Amino acid sequence: MADITAAHLSSAVPLTVLSEEEGMFQAAAREFAENEIRPHVEPMDREGAFNHELLDKFFEQGFMGLAVPETYGGSGGTFFMATLAIEEFSRVDASAGVIIDVQNTLVNNALARWGNEAQKQRFLPRLVKDTVGAYALSEAGAGSDAFALATRARPDGDYFTLNGRKLWITNAKEAGLFIIFANANPELGYKGITAFLVERDAAGFSVGKKEDKLGIRASSTCELILEDCRVPKANVLGEVGKGYKVAMETLNEGRIGIGAQMLGVTRGALEHAINYAKERKQFGKPIAEFQAIQFQLAKLATDLEAARLMTYNAARLKDGGLPFLKEAAMVKYFCSQVAERVASECLEVFGGYGFTKDYPAEKYLRDSKIGKIYEGTSFMQLQTIAKSILG
Repeated sequence: MADITAAHLSSAVPLTVLSEEEGMFQAAAREFAENEIRPHVEPMDREGAFNHELLDKFFEQGFMGLAVPETYGGSGGTFFMATLAIEEFSRVDASAGVIIDVQNTLVNNALARWGNEAQKQRFLPRLVKDTVGAYALSEAGAGSDAFALATRARPDGDYFTLNGRKLWITNAKEAGLFIIFANANPELGYKGITAFLVERDAAGFSVGKKEDKLGIRASSTCELILEDCRVPKANVLGEVGKGYKVAMETLNEGRIGIGAQMLGVTRGALEHAINYAKERKQFGKPIAEFQAIQFQLAKLATDLEAARLMTYNAARLKDGGLPFLKEAAMVKYFCSQVAERVASECLEVFGGYGFTKDYPAEKYLRDSKIGKIYEGTSFMQLQTIAKSILG
């Protein structure tokens, strides 16, 4: 994308043109990703673990509290700036992208919007400084049917006692604070669902099995176990019985973050393919000079541009306080489709080399697959879109 800023224009500003502040931030995020993240990508993917020193730098550079107000120690930026950072990190490593994605668009966002002042004062400075957050909604029997929760919360004096298990929880290995959804009034169905702020050292809480995954391998995905876990009533996020609203409205914004992650994966895969096509020679000339390769790359670049426009538009709608439910679902659906298709076709540009781990093409393809699955499958996004357009 050309490095143009809004200052160069005298009329309406296109979606992809950044303000001076946004442009400087994007450049800083890109430089950080290249210099600090890229050297660790291959070993982290191979070992299936995130580098803790690198994670510390995320905090030091302010990437874990991008839209948190300065009064709580955050950067005081916008949701759009968080989107830019997620894209730039994911261009280099989708595991790094999802860590700051969950922190900013789910955990910090939910706490800033639904938390009371005491909760914000207590937890937001920690989330900005040194505490990773996790968002725990999914269970074995509650995936797309997010409200079929089996985890229960029983009132117990000044506490709630939580029992149940959560699965596929991103950032769980590193997290110190978890937003956990449980049903406090099962007889009321989804109207009993409540969100709780649970600290890692809470009695009766433990992090279980870490999943061995196809892609985003450096990002931890774990089971959570709650066995008579006592949580103070002061740690209810929002109101008792309003957890469904907290969950859904937070995920609506999180879907834009996933779109940004998949946008970054698409960019990274295409950039590597273009560079390789210029270097790889067959029949005496670079394969980039063959029309078949040119047309393939041109189509993929068009997909990338469409994904960028959709993602930036949704993020700016969110920042502008305008409706974005349909657009967020479209972004997650479309960008995940584009990422998988582009990553697959870019791998083919590499030929046999693309099928080996000596080149980055196969990792982009593995990392792209998760986009269609987490924070609402593609089928669920289509359902949301259909409801929006059909009324």
